[in-house]
Amino acid sequence: MSVIVDFSIFPMDKGTQSLSPYVARAVKIVRDSGLPYQLGPMGTAVEGEWDEVMQVIDKCYKELEPDSERIYMNIKVDSRRDRTDGLKSKTTSVTDKLTAS
Repeated sequence: MSVIVDFSIFPMDKGTQSLSPYVARAVKIVRDSGLPYQLGPMGTAVEGEWDEVMQVIDKCYKELEPDSERIYMNIKVDSRRDRTDGLKSKTTSVTDKLTAS
């Protein structure tokens, strides 16, 4: 079963400074996992089997936890048994329809 998980994670206790260094630490874990992913402006989508995707998200949390008093995380999941390569096919389907209009 393939899942696509769109998630965001960042510390909430860093004042007005940019959070991109913390986000980059999490995205590096996603990148290094070898799972397909897409970085977006408000989150990162990762595709794979449930256990492997959740393991990556857990690693992201554990990366930020030691130096954060408060962490915000938002997770959305799309689970589908008959799908592979969903990150690409979902966006391609919409793009094709836009092109046809």
